[in-house]
Amino acid sequence: MPSFDAFAADRLSWLLRYATALTCDPYLAQDIVQEVMLRAQSRWSRISALDAPDHYVKRMVTNEYLSWRRRRAARDVTSAHSTLEAISPPVRDPAHQHAERDAMRACIATLPRKQRAAIVLRYYEDNTDEEIAGVLGCSAGTVRSHISRALSTLRAAAPGFAVTEAYR
Repeated sequence: MPSFDAFAADRLSWLLRYATALTCDPYLAQDIVQEVMLRAQSRWSRISALDAPDHYVKRMVTNEYLSWRRRRAARDVTSAHSTLEAISPPVRDPAHQHAERDAMRACIATLPRKQRAAIVLRYYEDNTDEEIAGVLGCSAGTVRSHISRALSTLRAAAPGFAVTEAYR
């Protein structure tokens, strides 16, 4: 059974990357991971006894992101991004691939929370429908529905992108 300090040292950057992909906001991601790690530390004796404590903590991060306490912050991120675009139009980045990825992340930021989580878990984390269902607490069919709707929305918003590849 690894200590919490060893777990945190090994998995913190992975959790921050995952949370940043979910939230599309590195500062909100830091807040979420910080809160989850504080709760995980206080419950570490139970969590470390599980077969896959990292999956449990990942689910904690996902649940914190999806929780009602974060809804306003997520809306603020999306509206702030929209406001910035209205003030100054996006400038063409000389690195075309980075510009496409940024545009795709902006489109992903507009998705409903569960659809965004399903997309991130599928294309960023390479999880199966069953694994995503376990993290989101729903059926595999619901996961497929979330992903299908999200991809339809992304294709409509960004018809020139290869939707499943630009985010990676």
